[in-house]
Amino acid sequence: MKMTKKAITLSLGLVVMGSASFAQNLNDAKKAIDAEQYAKATSMLKSLVSSQAGKGENYFSLGDVYLRNDYVDSAKAVFNKGIAADPKYALNYVGLGKAELASNNPTGAKADFDKAIAAASKKDYLPYMYIGKAYVEQDKPDFAAALPMLQKADELDAADKDPETFVALGDFYAAQKKNSEALSNYLRALNMNEAQVRPKVQIGRMYKESRAFPESETQLKEVITADPNYGPAYREIAELYMQWANFEPANFAAKSTEAITNYKKYLDLTDKSFDARLRYAQFLYYAKDFKALETETADLAKLYPNNQKALVIQRLQAYSAAENKNPESLKLLTDFFAKNSDTTRLIAADYLYLGKAQLLANQDSLALISITKAVAKDSTNVEALEDVGKALYGNKKYAQAADVYKNAIKLNPNGKGSLTNYYYLGSANYYRYAIADQAKQNPDKKILVEADSALAFINRTAPDFTLAYITRGRVARYMDDQTNPKGLVIPFYQQYIDLVTVKKPELATQPAEKRNILEAYANLGYAYMNTDKTKAADMFNKALAIDPSYTNASNGLKALTAPAPKAAAKAAPKKK
Repeated sequence: MKMTKKAITLSLGLVVMGSASFAQNLNDAKKAIDAEQYAKATSMLKSLVSSQAGKGENYFSLGDVYLRNDYVDSAKAVFNKGIAADPKYALNYVGLGKAELASNNPTGAKADFDKAIAAASKKDYLPYMYIGKAYVEQDKPDFAAALPMLQKADELDAADKDPETFVALGDFYAAQKKNSEALSNYLRALNMNEAQVRPKVQIGRMYKESRAFPESETQLKEVITADPNYGPAYREIAELYMQWANFEPANFAAKSTEAITNYKKYLDLTDKSFDARLRYAQFLYYAKDFKALETETADLAKLYPNNQKALVIQRLQAYSAAENKNPESLKLLTDFFAKNSDTTRLIAADYLYLGKAQLLANQDSLALISITKAVAKDSTNVEALEDVGKALYGNKKYAQAADVYKNAIKLNPNGKGSLTNYYYLGSANYYRYAIADQAKQNPDKKILVEADSALAFINRTAPDFTLAYITRGRVARYMDDQTNPKGLVIPFYQQYIDLVTVKKPELATQPAEKRNILEAYANLGYAYMNTDKTKAADMFNKALAIDPSYTNASNGLKALTAPAPKAAAKAAPKKK
């Protein structure tokens, strides 16, 4: 008997030792899952399924990893094997139900959840907790179905043995932005086990969503200090910095750099899944790191050509190519549009970047059509019209350019480029009129009036904008009486001269202004020629003092000082 008792004791000892070893390994696998190290967890759980084939929990955890990676069919197969190996372990039915939710089959999910509850003991809270979690974690959470399950789990776990119950309740409320209720449950979980990491990360996340950025940063940094290898903490602090960057434009560069740095750490500590890398690509887009984005998206496109989100990658790849002025951008965007014949799926940015790619390919007229569509879908894209206007202006399509700039001013009168828009509207109309006039097309003087009005606005709002005076002087020359000029150019060229020689003399030293100064002096000289020859000569001489070879001034001075032509002598009468 003693021998039997010893054998039993030894046997029990072996069972305890085996269970402790098993629990430790399974716990490590669960930690890897929580840390989003799914490849590591999968390897560990496959080993456990092999060595502990009769343990239902191994199958449930392995199936859970498959579900997290969207391998629904593989997950179902593993859960069914778990049920066959350990029919009394209820959570594999929960796993099947969660897989049905992922397959958009709530009726099938409910049937499997009922099986889980039937298989469990009446005091087992775990099936209720995991059913509640399943309803919350799907793409479209069913909070109404989740709440009674989680409340029942809380009720059955009356002794508060498992902090995960309260973490699940915290997640339930956090998903609904009910931060007070979520926080109280996370704190209950931490009171039970202060070493837990995920509730602390969730609290930091809630601070971020409440825009309490410094508090969120402090919370998440504490987690990283306590556990430098916990990847989700780096993801959340990266999300924090990116959101913070957008709320503080002055600190955008620094904060977005922090976001990218921390997201890279998250990737290094996890499995670099497609979804994680896709989010990283989005971070690069938000941070305007288009060089890195083009490289990342090209790599993703090669690795995951048939992924259901491949079009998102193609979109970002095309965007970055356009930003990087890569000639391939037009092809990428053309292909993207071809694959999206359903225009309801297209967003304003798609048309915006198509327009940018068309501009890059010198297709300015097509670009105008595309960017106009982008503006119609999202008026914040109006500044892109300026690029189209600039391209049309550069290609000497002045009438079209003027129309674009006029539209840009109308849609965004106070934009950062508004003064430039007014200038190019005036200048484009000046050239539009001048070219038509030289071609003897008798252009409408209203073009000049519109030009003068745009330039006058600049004179009032930005009196140091030198080109506005010069261009307004040119416009005035055409507005004046061509046969008997009334000196309409004088005030504008004189204001320019006063600006660069009296008010802002440092401007006169700039090489770009030299030609304008010469033009101003010469035009003033010609304007004064018939009314004040002394002043006219002074203007011509000032121009020649700057550039002795300036022929407009030297010719004007010669005309001014040339003797008046003598009357022709009468012909002598012929001798008879």
